[in-house]
Amino acid sequence: MTMAAAALHSCLLILLLSPLLPSTTAAANATKHDLVRRSCVHASYPEICLRTLSSYGGAASTPRELALAAVRVSLADVRRAADFLAQLKGGGRREQGALSDCVEQMGDSVEELSKTLTALQHLRRGGDFQWQMSNAETWVSAALTYEDTCLDGFKEINGDVRADVHRKITNAARVTSNALYFINLLDD
Repeated sequence: MTMAAAALHSCLLILLLSPLLPSTTAAANATKHDLVRRSCVHASYPEICLRTLSSYGGAASTPRELALAAVRVSLADVRRAADFLAQLKGGGRREQGALSDCVEQMGDSVEELSKTLTALQHLRRGGDFQWQMSNAETWVSAALTYEDTCLDGFKEINGDVRADVHRKITNAARVTSNALYFINLLDD
C-alpha cells in the first residue's frame, strides 16, 4: 500500500468511526447539566430549580455562571408576573388597590434583581468581594420581601384574582429564593 493510499485509508476510518466516539461538546454539556442537577438538589425548591435552570443554565459551567443564570431566570419570571398583574382587573376598590400596590412592588423587585445581576456580572475576587457579595445578597433578599409583601396585600381578599396572584407571585418568589441560594454558595 502506498503512503497516499494509507493516509486515505486512515482518514476514511476516522470519518467512519467518529460518530461512535463521544464528542467533547456532548461531554461538556453533560458536565454542565450535572452541575445544575448537583446544585439544585440542595436548593430551597429543587424541582423548580431543575426545571428552570436545566434549559437556561445549560451554558453554566461554574457556580458563578449558575448564580447568574438563576438571577436571570428570576428576573424574567418576576417581569412576566408583573406584566400578568398589570393586565388583571380587580372587582372592588380593595382588590384594585392591592393589584396596584402589587404591580409597584414587583417593579421594585425587578430593580433589585437587575442591580444583583449587574453586581454578579462584575464580581471579582479581591478586596471588595465581600462587599459585592453582601450587596447582591441584600438586593435579592429585598426582591423576595417585595414579592412577599405583594402576597400580603391579598390576604383579606377572596376570589379568582387572589388565586391568580398567589400562583404567579408564589412561583416567582420560589425562583427568586433559589437565586439567593446560588448567590449564597458563592460567598462560601
